[in-house]
Amino acid sequence: MEHMTGTEAHLRGVPWWGLVSSAVAPVLLVGGWTVAAGLQPGSFSAVTSTISSLAAEGATDRWVMTLALAGTGTCHVLTGLALRPASPAGRLILMTGGVATVLVAANPQPAGGGGSLPHTVWAAIGFIALAAWPLAARTRGPGVPVGLRPGVSAGAAGVLCGLLVWFGAELIAGGRQAGLAERVLAGAQAVWPLAVVLACRHGQSRRRMRLPARPGADRRN
Repeated sequence: MEHMTGTEAHLRGVPWWGLVSSAVAPVLLVGGWTVAAGLQPGSFSAVTSTISSLAAEGATDRWVMTLALAGTGTCHVLTGLALRPASPAGRLILMTGGVATVLVAANPQPAGGGGSLPHTVWAAIGFIALAAWPLAARTRGPGVPVGLRPGVSAGAAGVLCGLLVWFGAELIAGGRQAGLAERVLAGAQAVWPLAVVLACRHGQSRRRMRLPARPGADRRN
């Protein structure tokens, strides 16, 4: 990713495949935990049980959540590559969050609810990166897409970090809403890249409409 000024960066568009990857990520994640939860025994609670428990060793059809996590992480990496109007630092942090999500899937929790250091480390890196990237992705200059403006980026990062604190507090205190807090956090983190991409694509469409017609264009049509 080459260095560009803020104005040069936001004038570069997001390719179509970036829109696809950003849209698929929340569908995979939410769809994955919904389907996987439905396959668990009747005693399973999405409010108290974490997403990771659906992909843990010994979980019923754990491959469903494993593939959903791996797919979501891959989508985040692709979206980071495609999000050219954002600052390079923000894109790298988003991609780091994606790689960490894939590694969470590759390092499941052991059966019986025991801890796993690699799983915990990659999960922490993923959650922190996906909460922090909006602030690092902000750009300045005329015509910056709404989702990348400093105020909006700071607000998004603030909300995501607040949700991360809630989830962390539930885990530390052994609260009864750890699963709910994680789902709200992970869902918001999966949706925000899509919101930024949509804002960038909207800006691209508006710029195309303002472009003057090239000389001779009418004669060729």
